[in-house]
Amino acid sequence: MADEPTNREAFELQARYCDANDAPITAALCRGIAAAIDRSTETGRRILDWPGRPIADALPLRIAGGFHALWREGSAPELAAVFQGTGDAAAAIHGTLTRHDEVLVRWLDGPPQTNEPGRSAALMAGLLQLAQRHGPRFDLLEIGSSAGLNLLIDRYRFDLGGVEAGPAGSPVVIKPEWRGLPPPAAEIRIERVRGVDINPIDPTAPDAERRLLAYIWAEHGLRFERVARAIAMLRERPVSLDRGDAADWVEARLAEPQDAGVTRVLMHSIVWQYLPAEGQARIAAAMERAGAAADAKRPLGWVMLEADRTLNRHDLTVRSWPDHAEPVLLGHAHAHGFWVEGLRA
Repeated sequence: MADEPTNREAFELQARYCDANDAPITAALCRGIAAAIDRSTETGRRILDWPGRPIADALPLRIAGGFHALWREGSAPELAAVFQGTGDAAAAIHGTLTRHDEVLVRWLDGPPQTNEPGRSAALMAGLLQLAQRHGPRFDLLEIGSSAGLNLLIDRYRFDLGGVEAGPAGSPVVIKPEWRGLPPPAAEIRIERVRGVDINPIDPTAPDAERRLLAYIWAEHGLRFERVARAIAMLRERPVSLDRGDAADWVEARLAEPQDAGVTRVLMHSIVWQYLPAEGQARIAAAMERAGAAADAKRPLGWVMLEADRTLNRHDLTVRSWPDHAEPVLLGHAHAHGFWVEGLRA
């Protein structure tokens, strides 16, 4: 694509995105990496020669997770200025690259896995809208589930602008700053939750929690405790998470029988941009076909929290069948759930 940024430019685009989502330290880290990399290290060479699409491949966040892991573990004290938001980030990062090249380069081997329960707040707001339209019972399907933390949506407690949902005794309470109109107050009964990911993570496996916490942006302190508590919930009772292609999985799930009185819902958050165009088209076509067959007894819903990279924001959009097939923009949300702005009640 003619407008695809260079590999180095991708770090500046990621930094702007971080700035827009209350992460100035991570923004400085991205800019410092871009300024520090050269061909003197294997990590630098791999970044500069990256063969894919650097934004779609989340190249900046892959390596940013590596630097954050070194800092969290105390292996790179020279990064103190970076993670305290002071000093010359590029100089400190160059030194770390030289000393920890063999460790850092391995962080480029796979995409970051951002697991953020806070994103469930916007998804729940969408479900409340669907409950108002079609009734309280849901069968949820999530693509891009990663480690499955948002598959715990039926076990989290939510306070969304004063509208509450979920079990009162949950160890994870999600209460974002609510701006604008609150969602409708409606009964929610989630009867089944399933997910898929091309490369799912078992966060209870050795070293997995360390990796997931490294991908959290350093300045977002609330997220560390929330993710740790969610992982503890998975240790207590796992979720249904498959390994597979999102389009294949959606087509197969939509072909399954659907109970009367239950709304089947496809949901996803900050995933669509990472799917290939062919996969996006297949999922959209499968939803349109299933939507055409939906009726009042067996409704179909689609709840999306996805990025608008042009405006550096995230849009909460809902569709449902029958009768509500056109996308409705319900609001905007912070990338990691710190705030939600409702546009419709």
